Amino acid sequence: MKITTIVCAAVMALIGTTFAGGEGWTSDFEAAKKQAAESKKDLLIDFTGSDWCGWCIKLVDEVFKHDAFKTGVKDTFVLVEIDFPKDKTKVTDEVRAQNEKLQELYGIEGFPTILLTDSEGRPYATTGYQKGGPEKYVEHLNELRAKKTARDEAFAKAEKAEGVAKAKALVAALDAMSLSEAAVAAFYGDVVERIKAADPDDATGFKKKAATAARLKAFQAELQKLAGNKDMDGALKLVDKTLAEGGFKTDETLQMMMTRAVILAEQDKYPEALKAIDEAKAFAPDSPMIPGIDQFRKRIEESAKKPADGGEKTE
Repeated sequence: MKITTIVCAAVMALIGTTFAGGEGWTSDFEAAKKQAAESKKDLLIDFTGSDWCGWCIKLVDEVFKHDAFKTGVKDTFVLVEIDFPKDKTKVTDEVRAQNEKLQELYGIEGFPTILLTDSEGRPYATTGYQKGGPEKYVEHLNELRAKKTARDEAFAKAEKAEGVAKAKALVAALDAMSLSEAAVAAFYGDVVERIKAADPDDATGFKKKAATAARLKAFQAELQKLAGNKDMDGALKLVDKTLAEGGFKTDETLQMMMTRAVILAEQDKYPEALKAIDEAKAFAPDSPMIPGIDQFRKRIEESAKKPADGGEKTE
C-alpha cells in the first residue's frame, strides 16, 4: 500500500512538469516569483493552449524548444508556462485553478500571450508569436525588457512633478506598457489612485477612459448572459441601447454594430442584417475589419437565398 501511494504521488508530481517548451519551464507561479527574486531575474509567462492553439504550437516549435532560446534567456528570465490544454490530464486540478486565476488577474483574452513581469509578477510588456526563429525572439524580448527600466524611470520622474503634469507622466508610463485594463487595475492600482489625486478634473481623460472600459466590460458580460439564455431580442435591445449611449472608440463601436448584424442574422432577419452590415461599413470604411465584414456579408446573402426548410428555392 505504501509503495502504491509513493508511485501515485510521483505520477501526480510529473503531471504538469512535462512542458511544451521542454526543460527549464515551471507551472508553479509562486515558486517562480521566489526564484526570480533570489536570482534577480524577471518572469516570462507563456499563456498557452499547448495541444490545440496553432500559434502556440508554432511558437514552441520555432522558438522555445531551441537551445538558442534557452541560452539567450537563462540569465534574464524564469520561464513559466500557464497552460489551458484540451486534455485535462496534462495539468493537475491545483494548477488548473491557479491558471484560471492568473488568466483573470492579468486579463488574458487570447493565446499565445507572452507576459514579461518583474520578480513580483508586475507586468511591464506583452507579446506573442513572432516569426524569425529563436535568436530573433531573444532580441525581441531584450528590447521589451527595456520597458521595465523605462517604467521605473518614468514613475520616479513623475513623482517630482505636480498636478496635471504628474498625472500626464503617470498615464504615459502606463500607456507605454500596453497592458490590459485588468492588469493595470491589479498591479498598478496605486498609480491609478495617484493619477486621480493629481488630476481631479480629469484633464488627462484617464478617468473617462477607465469608465468607458468598465462600461464595455459590463456590456460584454450582459451580452454573453443574454446569448447564453438565447434571448436574442434582449441582446438586440442591449446593443441598440449601448450604441445610442455612445462614447466608445471607433473599433469598439464597429464591433458592436457588427454584433447587431449577427443577432439579426441569427433571427433570420436577413434584410435587416444586410442593412446593419452596410451601416457598419459606412461608419468605418477604412477599418482593417472591412475584408472580414465583406466575407460575412456574402454568407448572409447566401443564407437569405435559401428557404427556411433548407430546400432549393423555386420560382
